[in-house]
Amino acid sequence: MRHNSLMLDSNTARVSRHDLMRVPTPYSTPTWRPVPHHRVAELVVNEAESRGYCIVSEEYGLNPAGTKLFGVLRFHPQGRPEFSRALGLRNSHDKSLALGLTVGVSVTVCSNLAFGGETTVTRKHTSGIEVDGLVPWAFDQLAPQYERLETNIGRMKEKSLSLDAARLLAVKAAELDAIPSCDVVPVLKEYRSPRHEEFAPRTVWSLFNAFTELAKKYSPPRADKCYRRLAGMFDLG
Repeated sequence: MRHNSLMLDSNTARVSRHDLMRVPTPYSTPTWRPVPHHRVAELVVNEAESRGYCIVSEEYGLNPAGTKLFGVLRFHPQGRPEFSRALGLRNSHDKSLALGLTVGVSVTVCSNLAFGGETTVTRKHTSGIEVDGLVPWAFDQLAPQYERLETNIGRMKEKSLSLDAARLLAVKAAELDAIPSCDVVPVLKEYRSPRHEEFAPRTVWSLFNAFTELAKKYSPPRADKCYRRLAGMFDLG
């Protein structure tokens, strides 16, 4: 399964949502209206809770000056802890970044500006910015994505896959540059002897998770490339 991630460089500190309350917001101008970091986070949390989502993790990061915010929140749909919905966010108080939200079954948000999921929207901090409406819109994008994902995962779990067939798919993934060619053997090793018991059955789903287990070691841009190409290869769109 793809993993939601907040990747921070050495100059960016992990903080709590409560810490964001202490970050000052610059004054607005006639053409620029910064959005408080804590308000972005609170709008996301409140929207998730109002829709009955169980928030299982919140991660936030700030640069040393407190002018850039990065975050990832992960939710479990009710009764289905196996699957995650996620929303990534970024914001700035120094005009360097537009307010951004990215949603999907997993997202990558990185302080080196790797930012992407299945659906991404950004808004400049102009006088007309309406963040109150942007957050519900982002959540609306999650429902159809999740329904498609659940259907496709069910199909993958039911489809048996021999080791020879897994070898062919691992090579195909390397040819598509979803994984480096040097990871073909490690992926097959993970498939044969998965570190998580639930992936012991020889199925397409187990092979997919072998790929994503190896992708944990990749840089955020490389991981995002891997996930996107695997999604196409396994028809998870």
